[in-house]
Amino acid sequence: MREFVFALSYDPGTNPVADVLAENPDASIRSLSCHVTEESLWRVDYATGSADALAELESAYRDATYCADCLVRDHCGADCEVQILHRCPDELVVYTYWDRTDVCTSVPHVALEELGDGIIFETYREARRYRWRLILTSDAPLSAFFDTLEDEVGACAGMEVLRLTEVDPDGSHPAQRDRLSPEQRAALDAAVEHGYYETPREIDLDTLADRLDVPRSTLSYRLRRAEATLATDFVDRESSLTPTVSHP
Repeated sequence: MREFVFALSYDPGTNPVADVLAENPDASIRSLSCHVTEESLWRVDYATGSADALAELESAYRDATYCADCLVRDHCGADCEVQILHRCPDELVVYTYWDRTDVCTSVPHVALEELGDGIIFETYREARRYRWRLILTSDAPLSAFFDTLEDEVGACAGMEVLRLTEVDPDGSHPAQRDRLSPEQRAALDAAVEHGYYETPREIDLDTLADRLDVPRSTLSYRLRRAEATLATDFVDRESSLTPTVSHP
């Protein structure tokens, strides 16, 4: 089994839930369950935040143009159902269900079509970032899945691969990060934390080096070595993700 983690980053005005989360940094949403068939999708989400943020989230969920996870920007015509299962001042549990139309698509539907059934989905949302964690078989064709998903997402959101590893409960295979030196891990952690890998970048290399109190050249070298190690492991272990390049 493999764990595949990636994130979507929604542009303003393309997703009402993302807009609310971006305006309320104290709020976040994680999935309690997510299920998909060829014809439908249903899920239960757990949201936390201030009372005002949760009220705005509930309104966004009930927006007539919004169906949870549907990637179609225009109204897709799907019949969407929203039910509030639990509400208190700082918690909200929401059930959503929709029947798919001819134009509807979503991350779970693309996964079902490209990777087959039996996939476990876990999601976490904060601000405009929507992180997906998939547990799937080791031979699943992830390259085809990611290419198709990129086409479906289109211009409404950015996409970023965060992690691809073997699910190894016995710990017999070292994680990719274990091959990094402590200095490289620290540099990589800081770069991610401060938004160096965001698009657009939230911090430049000079500022990050100042925060870490290391020379810019040293930080640049540590990041390059860490990126090279992770990229090499990624390609070596996951050849199914290697794109086919056509040369004129």
